[in-house]
Amino acid sequence: MIIAPSLLAANFGRFAKETERISRSGADWLHLDIMDGNFVPNISFGPQVVKTLRPVTRIFFDVHLMCAKPEILLAPFKEAGANQLTIHVELGEQALTQLLWKVKSMGLKAGLAVNPPTSISLVRPHLDQIDTLLVMTVNPGFGGQSFIYETLPKIQQAAAWRREGGFGYRIEVDGGVNNQTAAECARAGADTLVSGTALLGKRSLRAAVTKMRRLAEKAAANNSGQMVLEAAPVTL
Repeated sequence: MIIAPSLLAANFGRFAKETERISRSGADWLHLDIMDGNFVPNISFGPQVVKTLRPVTRIFFDVHLMCAKPEILLAPFKEAGANQLTIHVELGEQALTQLLWKVKSMGLKAGLAVNPPTSISLVRPHLDQIDTLLVMTVNPGFGGQSFIYETLPKIQQAAAWRREGGFGYRIEVDGGVNNQTAAECARAGADTLVSGTALLGKRSLRAAVTKMRRLAEKAAANNSGQMVLEAAPVTL
């Protein structure tokens, strides 16, 4: 179970210190939300910030490009030290194959994200191109939002496709992930958990990371493959 604290929930005036704190916590990845004010209604930070943080830690940099024109950012983020670049299925079928190929050709891991209102079926043609499928469990743009339970069937579907197709992609979730929802996502099939406020808001980040991982791994181990959801159905 990979635990990926999100830098979006960190103190923006202490990015280097917060990155060091995350690196020491036992977390596996550092999740970096890149927002352009166009694809989502917010702006975060760019390649130069990531480049500044790279010498601070050797942790895996999971860069999530919530951007309308990710093609202009792929090379800058590779040079900044990204290990994985995730783009959005909402960019459209015509752009995706080329973008994912470009990311892989640069020697980076390729991720594909899907927003809550978007049908999970749109990612299916690209499952053999990706290393990570990111199921957004809030509408992207701002941290601290509540988990959308109607996204859980998408995680189940992603896990079913992975089993049936013999794919190797990770199933990542991001948005409103705390100890309770982390366990529910793991039970549904997620194996990579992005969490901001629920982790970085704790005094002992190491203890918080350890607890979330333990609860998620326990839920995944107890999963019988059948989960009854009380949430309203979602279009797959």
